[in-house]
Amino acid sequence: MPRFVIHHVTKYTYPEPVRDSANQIMLYPLKDQYQSLQSQRISITGEPVLEVYKDYYGNEVGSFMKSTPHTELRIDSTISVITLPRLLPADDTPTDQQWLNLQEIKYMVPYIDFLKQEVFTALPELQKVADAGFYKTVSVFTAVKQLNEYVYNNFQYIKGITSVSTTLDEIWQLRAGVCQDFAHILLSMLRLLGIPARYVSGYVCPHDHTLRGEGATHAWVEAYIPFYGWLGLDPTNNCFVNDLHVRLAIGRNFSDVSPVRGTYKGTAKQTLEVGVSVSHEDGQVVNEIASVLTPKLVATTLENVPGEDNSYRRYMQMVQQQQ
Repeated sequence: MPRFVIHHVTKYTYPEPVRDSANQIMLYPLKDQYQSLQSQRISITGEPVLEVYKDYYGNEVGSFMKSTPHTELRIDSTISVITLPRLLPADDTPTDQQWLNLQEIKYMVPYIDFLKQEVFTALPELQKVADAGFYKTVSVFTAVKQLNEYVYNNFQYIKGITSVSTTLDEIWQLRAGVCQDFAHILLSMLRLLGIPARYVSGYVCPHDHTLRGEGATHAWVEAYIPFYGWLGLDPTNNCFVNDLHVRLAIGRNFSDVSPVRGTYKGTAKQTLEVGVSVSHEDGQVVNEIASVLTPKLVATTLENVPGEDNSYRRYMQMVQQQQ
């Protein structure tokens, strides 16, 4: 029963004062039988009024407005959360019954939302991968495990070559990216087989630095397994999600669960810095980068490009890149 204290800092710096900054945060851990929140403290520059509500998928969402001119916006969240281990599917139901069950639920809420494919011209190529793997001749649990392994084995983990605006077709051509890219490819593959799959944003918290994605928000996938429920799959690390992963939010894709997003009036130049540190129940700190943000933590420095203001504004609505 691990207990984690997670410190997450997002800091925007502007060369000139900006105003009317409207923001949304999804930094509230999910609460269920496998994860409980002990405490949370959120502080924001200027202490604006923070309104919290639940979205369509049951995630807690905070929104605030900072209307006065400012050259810096810092969002600081510290949570204490306990996670519990979960058993893997017994996988003892006949295979044909499992796939039949997926057919029966495909038009039902909530599964229908998590079967809708993203715009992706290379879907026929993914279909060939699924067909070649004979995934439907095995149980659903075995199929999702095989696809998780496929993404891990066939995509390189390389930071900096993709962004939140990189398309699925570009990721497929690169065969590389970070956790959000791995998750989006796996989502498409699972949905091709009629397996409901949802995107998860959160943190990964190992003691020994053996998992990719530390020091930032992480992303993975949950697939629906008949007669079991939602099973977490981390294609970036080729593992099942258990008590070392802390879940923040679920959705159809990254745009549904972006930890921080916003817009403002003013200069189109900004610097974004993000830091995440994790302390375990034994007092060990995995890293301390959230305490002091340095230029090495700059996730992206965006400058206005002539003629590209509209695309920049669209990009600004998904400003925090995951790793």
